[in-house]
Amino acid sequence: MSHLFETLGGFYMNDHELGISDRSESLCRRLLEKKHAHPENTIFRDDQTFKEACRKLQGRNEAKIIQVMGQLLVPSAETLATLSDKCFNVLTDSAGDGWNNSIPVTNPRPQPDYAAGFGRSAFSDDHFRKLQPALGDPLCRSYFMATYYMLFPFLTCEVKCGTTGLDVADRQNAHSMKLAIRGIVELFKLAKRENELHRETLTYSISPSSNSRL
Repeated sequence: MSHLFETLGGFYMNDHELGISDRSESLCRRLLEKKHAHPENTIFRDDQTFKEACRKLQGRNEAKIIQVMGQLLVPSAETLATLSDKCFNVLTDSAGDGWNNSIPVTNPRPQPDYAAGFGRSAFSDDHFRKLQPALGDPLCRSYFMATYYMLFPFLTCEVKCGTTGLDVADRQNAHSMKLAIRGIVELFKLAKRENELHRETLTYSISPSSNSRL
């Protein structure tokens, strides 16, 4: 699959020799090292409880993993907006919806277990006026759309089970991220500012698996 991405889309799953920019590396390091309080009354409340939950998930199917860990590993952006932070109201998310409005690279089209992107409310009328030539009709395909209600997706999650599950999840996430990054690049090309994206981290993906060491 990685060779297919390279041939059809100029997209590589290997690390580039130049790496990412210092700014992006600093951001990723802050996200990784930042300390967070463990959620109370969940399987994340202490190490022993978490290890026991992981043991029970070994060999279970995708639906079970999503049920137990989905919202804990990747909380819903829309739920966060409803419960706590209204700044997330510009975002929308999906669960298992196919990216039918995105111009494909290969088949089958992405259908991530979870995805987050920008809803239409994130854009003013003037924004839409400028984007409209590239967006086309809401039911048509576009570089900028994943679904008819989600533009510029930037986060996906694929949950898999089995001994090869993590590899499959990584490939599916890579496919989704290829389309997501392409949309951002095409937008910056329209503004003749694509050089600003060089070596920057633009999207994120998560690949939980019943056989991975969570």
